Amino acid sequence: MKNEEIKALSIDQLNARLKDLKSELFNLRFSHATRNLANPLALRNVRREIARVKTAIREKEIANGGNDGNK
Repeated sequence: MKNEEIKALSIDQLNARLKDLKSELFNLRFSHATRNLANPLALRNVRREIARVKTAIREKEIANGGNDGNK
């Protein structure tokens, strides 16, 4: 997904996407550990997309009025 597509999603949609990406990352790591991973760059791409989604979530939280009790 591109940044514009990610930023157009709501927080609930972003959280769902984050959950999907984390499970995909787990599966990729498992495949990598068993030497069955066809595309090793997929690990990096998924990690970067997770970072993009987390950044978009945080930007929306800040825009909506604050930090959600992280401290």
